[in-house]
Amino acid sequence: MTGPGGDGFARWTRRFEDERERRHAQGDPDWERGATLHPAVWSGIQRFQVGEDGDGANLVAKADRAADPDYARAVRLFVAEEQNHARLLALLLAAGGRPTLSGHWSDTVFVRLRRLMGLRLELLVLMIAEVVALRYYRALRDGTDDALTSDVAGRILADEQRHVPFHCERLHASLAELPRPARRPVMASWRLLLLAVSLVVAADHGPGLRRLGLGRRRFVADVMASSGEVVSAVLAPLSRTAGPNQPPNAHSNTKADSARRSPHGGTRR
Repeated sequence: MTGPGGDGFARWTRRFEDERERRHAQGDPDWERGATLHPAVWSGIQRFQVGEDGDGANLVAKADRAADPDYARAVRLFVAEEQNHARLLALLLAAGGRPTLSGHWSDTVFVRLRRLMGLRLELLVLMIAEVVALRYYRALRDGTDDALTSDVAGRILADEQRHVPFHCERLHASLAELPRPARRPVMASWRLLLLAVSLVVAADHGPGLRRLGLGRRRFVADVMASSGEVVSAVLAPLSRTAGPNQPPNAHSNTKADSARRSPHGGTRR
């Protein structure tokens, strides 16, 4: 499949590889600094760490069946980034003297739902977790004075901001295979499911979100506002789909820009 850049997912593969080299050159955060957070915030980090963990075998197998070697390669690099997120969060928890969890019910539900059908449903469900994660990691980055936590959250957020347009591009091609009248109802259903998940996450993580300066209602409102850009990218004409440097919902990666907007501005593979 050829995307807006003319070489399909090969350019996504290059982008993922470039980011891998950049991470290697940057090195890890300074874990020796330790981390001090409210117990409710630690609890949220533990749950998101579970969601980031996994070997990605199911998604990789479906990507292989899509018969696009460049896409399959890019998916493997995406999974590697998610595994790195799980590693970073586990080390952050260790720096704060907190254990990782062996599992969580919300992660189990997502995994089972994603494995029901093919790649399209897998990505639609995965995108719910990615969009929710964007808002959570932005809150975690901007809502704490702990330097190590902010560093780790900022690194993960930067990756997630690339993951969303990557999945949008593949979903754009996948939905194009459906009859035109069916495409908008699919994405409308996706937004309804996203709303339901956002409400559950807000309820489950409410105390931690408040400690990060973000109320439950604002969290849900922000997630749903960002979903409009995802829907537009997935349903847009091919020439308008976002490339690697044009992510939908591209929130700033600096605290200063987030502050100008507002002080209150998961997932196994």
